[in-house]
Parts: sequence; C-alpha cells; structure tokens
Amino acid sequence: MKKDEMTSGRRAVLRLAAALGATATVGYLAADRLAAPDGPAGAAPAPQGAPGTGSGSAGGPQAARAARLRPSSYRLQPMTAYAPPAFRRAVPPVRQRPFLSMSGVGRSMVLTFDDGPDPRYTPAILETLRRHDCRAMFFVCGEMAVENPDLLREMAADGHVVGNHSWSHPLIPKLRPSRIRDELGSTSEVVERTLGAAPLWYRAPYGAWNRHSFEIGAELGMEPLAWTVDTLDWKEPGTGTIVRRVLDGAAPGAVVLSHDAGGDRAQSVAALRRYLPELLDAGYHITVPRR
Repeated sequence: MKKDEMTSGRRAVLRLAAALGATATVGYLAADRLAAPDGPAGAAPAPQGAPGTGSGSAGGPQAARAARLRPSSYRLQPMTAYAPPAFRRAVPPVRQRPFLSMSGVGRSMVLTFDDGPDPRYTPAILETLRRHDCRAMFFVCGEMAVENPDLLREMAADGHVVGNHSWSHPLIPKLRPSRIRDELGSTSEVVERTLGAAPLWYRAPYGAWNRHSFEIGAELGMEPLAWTVDTLDWKEPGTGTIVRRVLDGAAPGAVVLSHDAGGDRAQSVAALRRYLPELLDAGYHITVPRR
C-alpha cells in the first residue's frame, strides 16, 4: 500500500467526524438566528418569575417560546454602526425675496403652471408640451395633488418639475407660522409619497411671501420661485391676449406664469398651443431650472 492511500476504516472515521462537526455548526447558527436577548450583552439573567421569563410571566411556556423566536436586533440591522450615512441634500439658504428669472441660461425660458393638477385641463397642457418635447414646472396645490396622483406621475414621467404651491392656496402672510408649515409640509409629503422625492421649489399663492414662508420653505429643502411674465390668464382675458402677453414678455431667462386649475382654464390651454410653437420658432429653448 502506498503512503498516500487510506484504509476504508480510516475514511469512515473521518466522515463521521466531519458529519458531527457540521451538525454542531448548524445547531450553533440556528441558535444564533433565533436568539432574542432581553438585554445588553453581559447583563445578568432575569430571576425566575420576573416579567419576560417563562415560569412567572403571562403565557407561561408559550410566551417563552415566542420570546425565543423573536429575531435579534443584530439580524434586523446588521453592521448599522459601520454603514455610511444616508445622503441628504443640503438645506438651501433662507432668501429674502424669491427668484424672478433664470440667469446665465442663454436664450431659454421657463413655463410654469399653478393650482393644479386638474383633470379637465392639465392633461391637455401635458399633451401640448409632449408634442413639442418641452419641459415645464407645475406648482401643485396639495388638495388637488392628493386627488390626482396619476397626473403627478405623468408630470414626473415627462420630465417636468413638480413644485409646491401650498395645500389650500391661502394668503400666506395672514397665517401663523404653524399653519404655513402645515400648508407647505403637507403638500411636500403628498408629492414625496407619490413621486418618491419631495419638491425642491415652491411658490407662494398670489405671490404673497413673508419671512416665515422663506424660513419654512428653506427648512423643507425648497427654493422660492416667482415669475417674470404674468399672463393674468385667471381673469380669462381671451386666448389672443394671453398669447400676446407671453410673446411680448419673451426674453432670455424669463419665467412665465399661467394656470392649469382654479377656474375655467380653456383659454390657457388654447393659448399654450399657439404661443409655444412661436417661441420655439423664435429660437427660444423651453427649459426648467436644475438644482
């Protein structure tokens, strides 16, 4: 027999030893997976009859078995002490006035729509923007957004920016700070719950800002944006008048204010179909601000 050959008896002994070792390992891992320590490592065991132990606690042996089956906190959150901190966007500075226009963007303009989404008018505006491959900003009211989440998703899917326009469109300076926080915070929550990200821009209803709104908006991670060109479409001045106001106010960096809800917005829809191709033919690029 060669030196490296092994007798059948010796092989059987080694196989038995390996099997016993594997059984012990499995038993140890199973105990570790099911163990649920009641206190920190190294703590003394609770005395018999104390809450949470088998003999004196409510439930007796069944409660004890349930306690043993609780997953350990380590298994639920492994290595949490060594995990990198979650990324959080830096809070913007507290402004004293809103942005009125964009700078350094060349021959570009921003189209914005307030008060929606409204299923009667917003889909037609989205369709027109999609036809011309343009992106816009929609400053939504929370009470409208919560009723029309599919329109929010459609906005985001088309690459539009969804901003915060408060919950119920109040006059912000007349509100207590707690109410301002509720109006802006609740709307941000709806947008984040629907789209997976909170809004980065907000606009005060009626363009009425105050110090508290700037502070609370910044705390919520948002920048304030006003406008350069007001179409006054909410007055329903006529489609031609809305078109003329947009074209007369067109300029590099201009921000145009229109509405897709809050009343009869048929004129706003019709005006967009007319002035958008004219802006593009004039060499303007319709874009959205980036953060």
